[in-house]
Amino acid sequence: TDQYEMTWEAQRVSGQDFLAGVTFPIGSEFCSFIAGGWGGGLVGISSIDGHDASENETAKYVEFKNNQWYRFRIRVDSQRLQAWIDDQQMINVPREGNRFTTRIEVRRSQPLGYCVFQSKVQVRDWKFRSLDSSNDSSATEVESSHISDPPEFIRIVRNEDDDATALQ
Repeated sequence: TDQYEMTWEAQRVSGQDFLAGVTFPIGSEFCSFIAGGWGGGLVGISSIDGHDASENETAKYVEFKNNQWYRFRIRVDSQRLQAWIDDQQMINVPREGNRFTTRIEVRRSQPLGYCVFQSKVQVRDWKFRSLDSSNDSSATEVESSHISDPPEFIRIVRNEDDDATALQ
């Protein structure tokens, strides 16, 4: 729930809305990283102090093209919540003084889940690593030699049409 980093790649194959909705723990709370929301371009964290990604200081707009792979990274350390798309830092929020929550629509994704909206998306190369305390908020590069063992399971939830609806 703390002191970790996740990386993955994703591409929107079809559709026009978010290609990455990752819900994750931040200490004893949860929040969601959104990429491509509100019709395809919103990037941000939902929610900070009760404000969605479109309504808080993390809101940015990025043009995401269909059939193009993007690299994502989320980092939760003792001081900050940070996120990158490709090599550009998108999110850099202090943890102290902020309350992190999720929208009701994604509560089922807790503690860790992946969702999309009005899009078909491919995800690959998901990695997770724990951060040691000496490697706190000053480090910015992922060192693949420090990636920890994968979790005990990863499950893809599918609907009645066999479309993937969540990654748990």
